[in-house]
Amino acid sequence: MLYELRIYYIHPGRMQAIHDRFANHTLRIFSRIGMKVTEFWEDTDSEHNRLYYIMEFASRDERDAKFEIFRNDPEWQKARNESELDGAIVERVESVFLKNAAYFSK
Repeated sequence: MLYELRIYYIHPGRMQAIHDRFANHTLRIFSRIGMKVTEFWEDTDSEHNRLYYIMEFASRDERDAKFEIFRNDPEWQKARNESELDGAIVERVESVFLKNAAYFSK
């Protein structure tokens, strides 16, 4: 199993916009495409303006294919464009790819 930790660095003053976009659009679109979010957090220090979430995939190929579908999804493109009418929301996204250590099991 492949896990992707995604860290979103949010422009100042745009945290509510990213929360709204995930709550009202992104998570539903992910689900429709078959993209599984296993955890979702926001930074406890509001000065950092960061969101963190983990997605689960069978492989890197599956991840790349599903993100390609997501990026080209008309519903996503419309939601992104409409949510950014007042300016960009995300400054940058960092991805960290992880796998379980062989000696650990839940």
